[in-house]
Amino acid sequence: MAGVVKSMESAMRSMNLEKVSQLMDRFEQQFENLDVQTQVMDATMSNASTLSTPQGDVDNLMQQVADEAGLELNLDLPSAQSTSLSSTAQASTEQDELSQRLAKLRQM
Repeated sequence: MAGVVKSMESAMRSMNLEKVSQLMDRFEQQFENLDVQTQVMDATMSNASTLSTPQGDVDNLMQQVADEAGLELNLDLPSAQSTSLSSTAQASTEQDELSQRLAKLRQM
């Protein structure tokens, strides 16, 4: 496309109508080719997208891979009700301990 545009500029300077017409036809053909290539790529990408794969198939594949690797896979998201105040307090205590250890290391 860049070559065609440069050729169009030189043809426009010379004002040779036959040459301009040939270059415009060539430009139009390349533009159409690019349009077809873009459509093919868009179709290919949309077909390869995870949105086209059913969620059940994805979950089954993940479970199969986890089984082969000997891992336990929990696909369920934790609910907000399962979090208790004691676990939050425990996490806060662990964070405080880590902060204290970091402060001691910085003092060394």
